[in-house]
Amino acid sequence: MMDPEVSILLDCAQWRGLLEDQVQVELSDRFNRQTDPLLEQHIGEVWTQRLTKEPWLFNGAKFRLHSFRLASPERLHCDGSDGHLCEQRRDGAAEGDHVDINGGCLVQSADNGGFNEKPSPAMSRGAAVRHHPSSLLTLRLGLTCYKDYLGTNWSCKVAELRRRGQKEFGDSLALLAQPLGVGAVLCTCDGQVVFIRRSQKVAEAGGLLDIPGGHPEPKAVCERQGEAGEHISMAVMQQRPDAVVSELFSSVCAEIRDEVNVPLSCLGAPVLMGIALNHTSAGRPSAEFYISCSLSSDEVRKLYWEGGAEANESTDVVFLSRTEVLQLNRSSPLWSEMCPSAKGAILLYQTVKPERKQNHREEK
Repeated sequence: MMDPEVSILLDCAQWRGLLEDQVQVELSDRFNRQTDPLLEQHIGEVWTQRLTKEPWLFNGAKFRLHSFRLASPERLHCDGSDGHLCEQRRDGAAEGDHVDINGGCLVQSADNGGFNEKPSPAMSRGAAVRHHPSSLLTLRLGLTCYKDYLGTNWSCKVAELRRRGQKEFGDSLALLAQPLGVGAVLCTCDGQVVFIRRSQKVAEAGGLLDIPGGHPEPKAVCERQGEAGEHISMAVMQQRPDAVVSELFSSVCAEIRDEVNVPLSCLGAPVLMGIALNHTSAGRPSAEFYISCSLSSDEVRKLYWEGGAEANESTDVVFLSRTEVLQLNRSSPLWSEMCPSAKGAILLYQTVKPERKQNHREEK
């Protein structure tokens, strides 16, 4: 099923999803976006205009997904320089039909579901990596912010920025903010998947059905490392890349707590299903998770209407059975009511089938 609004950059179906100890990060300023004075001026103008219309917006640091390295599934027989890891760049076509790579080792095509092998480059030098013997996925992260996201991914000049990025840096996304989001397919104990109806006041996809989600926060990582205030330090985060991974996985649970009002104690361990790209915002990436909930749909509905910390971001809660979600496609009436982030998560859920991972963990 193809949808021009979304595509899948990475799916973890080979492992039925990944747990926190199977993911690591590589952090470096070299993974930040490229820029120049004219682009910075444009970003400032866009931000000023948006604040005039939406004074409630605020800026904040975000992680920028530059690329990832994936442990080679058996079928790939990757013969890269490290023998095990492959790198893939996020340079997908706007129509979502393929993912091109600049300097990576895999080309993934949705046309045939296959991979074409290329030599794998060595890991970047001077970047901190959280090493774990069971890690299967390495996310390469820089820093960006919400202001830059609105001034690049959402700019009226985004097509020009993509052309410039490709011409000047060999990467059509080099000048874009590309903040990494998170989202959750939240499934209740009675087999219902939780959706929320977005408020008309939110910055994106107002009035559409969505899954709980948001962003991992660099600020939260720095605060846990003793850095006070608004100071965001790449150097501090490089000292504890494990804390960044922890924030990635814990932030999606915090979003469920704040948006749906479900206590953290009622949530299972997040299972990373993969990364989806939102082409309505120039291919912005989002890590999509599966999370089980020990509460029933009636209990979740009651908590939602009691109101959470971010209750103002949505106006209703909607439940679909697992079966209904697995059968959703572009011809389904509800599909047109879904925002791109929800569509991407649904496609991953249908592909990865992460319940088997969760059930196996609980049996242990």
